[in-house]
Amino acid sequence: MPKNLLFLFSDQHAAHVMGCAGDAHAVTPALDRLAARGVRMTNAYCPSPICTPSRMSMLTACHPSAQECWTNDDVLASDRPTWLHALGAAGVDCGLVGRMHSVGPDQLRGYAWREVGDHSPNHPGVKWHDMGVLEGANNPNPESLEVVGAGQSAYELKDHDVTAAALAALDRLAEQGDRFALTVGFMLPHAPYVAAREWVDRFMNVLPPPAIPAGTNDTGWIAWWRENRGILDVPDRNSRLARAAYWGLVATLDQMIGKLLDRLDDLGLGEDTLVVYASDHGDHVGERGLWWKHTFFDESAKVPMILSHPSLTPGTNDDVVSLIDLSQTMIEAMGATPLPLADGRSFWSRLQGRGDWDNTVFSEYCTDTVPAWTGGRAVQQRMVRQGDWKLHYHAEDPPLLFNLADDPQERHDLAGDPAHADKLAELSARVLEGWSPDAIRLVMERRRQRKDVLAAWARAVEPASTQLWPLDPAMNRLDSRP
Repeated sequence: MPKNLLFLFSDQHAAHVMGCAGDAHAVTPALDRLAARGVRMTNAYCPSPICTPSRMSMLTACHPSAQECWTNDDVLASDRPTWLHALGAAGVDCGLVGRMHSVGPDQLRGYAWREVGDHSPNHPGVKWHDMGVLEGANNPNPESLEVVGAGQSAYELKDHDVTAAALAALDRLAEQGDRFALTVGFMLPHAPYVAAREWVDRFMNVLPPPAIPAGTNDTGWIAWWRENRGILDVPDRNSRLARAAYWGLVATLDQMIGKLLDRLDDLGLGEDTLVVYASDHGDHVGERGLWWKHTFFDESAKVPMILSHPSLTPGTNDDVVSLIDLSQTMIEAMGATPLPLADGRSFWSRLQGRGDWDNTVFSEYCTDTVPAWTGGRAVQQRMVRQGDWKLHYHAEDPPLLFNLADDPQERHDLAGDPAHADKLAELSARVLEGWSPDAIRLVMERRRQRKDVLAAWARAVEPASTQLWPLDPAMNRLDSRP
């Protein structure tokens, strides 16, 4: 059993952009080294392809619908126990350095201590952070593909502060000698698609264009989303600059992770520490003409996941797992009591070659019409992956059905093929089991009425945010426009 845990959690890292995942251009020596001495999960998924619901589900091991936390302005109830509560109850010192993206007054969620914090306010309704010359480029807006290329974002500077604080925390924890679980929350490689010039110049010269053509399975909400978000006709140079910057942000993140892995070994903690790397969701980075996340295609819904400890045999594992399973896995690995009434399942024994596994995971994407990035359209969507099969269910649009063994890039929709009608019916029944889009729509409409009161209160009272990193708009810089 590991004595300690180091959990490295990034934001918006597409699972395929790593050397160890087969990307010939990615510069990820630290993650490659971690994968070489650990287990890389090749079929890991997020519980929701946006930040807050994915992160809150990872904490509690529950699906978004089980805790009514679907959007980036939903507040998770504080009586929901997290995997940090489970580890803390077992006597493990649980600390967080950096990003969590918890909304509301509870900025600890079971952590005993926290440093650096988030860059955005705790309360919906409070004025958001100012990104200066990169304003709008961090969100799913047209500016995200206009303000791209060489420069610097505050997000990168924040992660440098996170890295420095995490290194100091490791030094302190090593000296204390007690059992610890340290989470390091990075913001990279989240947009803006802006990175240091050396990286942009390097990747502009080597990166190929997206492999999946724009418009592939461009139907229903997906087609509407591309048009509504203003990304139908992204100039080729903008696309190339954005992709080059993204690969550069991944390389920058990897350098930070490398420093933490080196320090862990220098302190003599490597043999006793389970190291886990994952991200909250992926990024399309131009594949099929899409950017950011928000869909159930693998570019968006799949996440990198690596676990390394001397007790594990290095290699890859193809089990279909979720971030909600990862939290239960970390609990079991550390010898704590699993979270009760949770949806997630521990795969720790599978990593040691024991037991069976039901290769089924779900992901949800549900919104109301209020957040600007929704384009004013409410959706209720859910995905199920079961073995090689994957169903994208859209409440108001036709479903998409794929066999990933034959079609790993999800190019050929089989939902309308009579030969696969039985599989479509089977997975449709599974995705709707205990999950009702009409009921969710009603809950979200009612909850919005309560959230509007809280947002109005926050605008009027301007409550102070805690665990807040001081983002300065001047930190953001664009060296040249395309």
